[in-house]
Amino acid sequence: MVKGTGGRWLVAALAASAVLTSGCTDSVDTEELPGVYRNDATGSEILLESDGTFSANDVSTGSLSGPADFSGRWEFVDSGSSSDFIYLTVDDGGLGRTDGIQLYTSGRGTVEFRTPDKSPSLELTGVAAP
Repeated sequence: MVKGTGGRWLVAALAASAVLTSGCTDSVDTEELPGVYRNDATGSEILLESDGTFSANDVSTGSLSGPADFSGRWEFVDSGSSSDFIYLTVDDGGLGRTDGIQLYTSGRGTVEFRTPDKSPSLELTGVAAP
């Protein structure tokens, strides 16, 4: 009987380990975040400047908003989980009544607008400097 209990403990430990590591993504190096991110299919583009400012051109942040140009300040928020994000504080009037937006990092040189538990509404890929 003791042998079966030990086997169940090992299976439980392995299952818990798999659950914890499956949600993890590559860590984000905040010094690599500044740059241009683009979606070639939509023409959307975001420029994250190293001084903490950003500009967005022709970007749709969700299914309810059309493409817009806006700008403001950005900061990386390390939530200690796989849901780290870049918080975009939008300048007055940039998106109407919206003051800020979360832009999620994926650890693969891409950022995306998404609502929790849904696929990205817009994914942008980092563009190499010329």
